[in-house]
Amino acid sequence: QVQLVESGGGSVQAGGSLRLSCAASGRTFSNPAMGWFRQAPGKEREFVAGISWSGLVTSYADSVKGRFTISSDNAMKTVFLHLNILKPEDTAVYYCAARQAYYGTSLSQPSNWRYWGQGTQVTVSS
Repeated sequence: QVQLVESGGGSVQAGGSLRLSCAASGRTFSNPAMGWFRQAPGKEREFVAGISWSGLVTSYADSVKGRFTISSDNAMKTVFLHLNILKPEDTAVYYCAARQAYYGTSLSQPSNWRYWGQGTQVTVSS
């Protein structure tokens, strides 16, 4: 129904920046919410950021607020995550996700999201 394909990961020095991209295809929702999660080795999947159908309402985990920015094109066909002032603790596999609405169940719970991308590795060295 909906396919999410991520790209843009890589290795970067602490303090550097990356831009991740998630391309959506297939039968997309009319008013979707999109989000980003990350998972480090041995850790649970962690909410990073979410964005509403309008592309104007966003939310962020406290650990990334002020450093990361989520954005999208007008049709929600591509969602971006700008990672700035990267820290070694940001090292993880980053996943994009989609659900039918921004409001409703908690954004922070992975089980409340319907579709997932394959993930892209971000490695930050000190």
